[in-house]
Amino acid sequence: MADTFQPIAARPSPVRTSGLVPWIRQNMFSDWRTSTTSLFLLALAAWVLPGFFNWSIANAVFGADAQACQYARGSGACWGVVTEKYRIILLGRYPFEEHWRPVLATSLMVGALIVSCIRVFWKPWLALVWVAVLACFFVLMGGGVLGLRPVRTDLWGGLPLTVLLATLSIFLAFPLAIAVALGRRSHLPAIRSACIVYIELIRGVPLISVLFMASFMFPLFMPQGMTIDVLVRVVVGITLFAAAYMAEIIRGGLQAIPKGQLEAADTLGLSYWQTQRKIVLPQALAMVVPSVMNNFISIFKDTSLVTIVSLYELTGALSLALNSDVNWRPFKIEAYLFITFVYFVFCFAMSRYSLWVEQQLSASKAR
Repeated sequence: MADTFQPIAARPSPVRTSGLVPWIRQNMFSDWRTSTTSLFLLALAAWVLPGFFNWSIANAVFGADAQACQYARGSGACWGVVTEKYRIILLGRYPFEEHWRPVLATSLMVGALIVSCIRVFWKPWLALVWVAVLACFFVLMGGGVLGLRPVRTDLWGGLPLTVLLATLSIFLAFPLAIAVALGRRSHLPAIRSACIVYIELIRGVPLISVLFMASFMFPLFMPQGMTIDVLVRVVVGITLFAAAYMAEIIRGGLQAIPKGQLEAADTLGLSYWQTQRKIVLPQALAMVVPSVMNNFISIFKDTSLVTIVSLYELTGALSLALNSDVNWRPFKIEAYLFITFVYFVFCFAMSRYSLWVEQQLSASKAR
């Protein structure tokens, strides 16, 4: 019998594994528990979001009209408080006619931070860029040179002060934390004991106590007639506090390194510092990237506590702007939502960058 052609039945098309619909199917409706939770959250959003939209957008007042905001109370938000007070909220008590200086200084600082996060710019000259940016920041903010009007540091405030405190504290705390973490694992009793005392002493008190000591108690121990600027004392206090917590995070990464790698380094004749720099620290720091970034985000948010020493950063500048004007004082919620958005932008950016770093490290391990 002659062979006859038998067509093969058509197979179903491949299921898409990327895109919006597959993501929803996998993350929101993968099983009955997930589906139930997703439906509950969608129903809750459908109930809450229309009212929030009416309050925040539809019935809101966007113009700087205090009387219109009073009429809209209870039914709509008053974003006019941001329109009216945004310069004081963002720049604090800095002289009004000189506001271009903190705006330019903050733009330079944020630009340097963004450049430092891009791999193509990870060159030795980046350190010189940071020296120049910091010098420009202090010249612009402090003045007294190049024909700029002098401005005392206690008048610095708002977002520029928040960015400055967070940036300097992170840059100074990170190497100090590495040194303390290594010192706590040292075989020399004096160094190990000093690091343990420092870590446990700092972690045993809240940051607000450290700032209080640095600002009010420390000057009492200084020689007669000698003073240190309050901004410097606050930066030192936040740095020491952040370094103590970060040191324990890094120590956890150091303890995760297999002992066999240290023995292999000794066999190759590497010195202690060569072993730490080329073998131990790269692996340890890669392991603790999420925890270190959490600490960075915490430092950025903890700068709001410097209000206790009369430095009005972003949160303090908001209170300063509203408490001095009875017409806008009732609309603190809208103003706090505004600075919440500012904090979220910075913290979310740091979080996403941390995820990118983790992805790069995972790719390097895969190779």
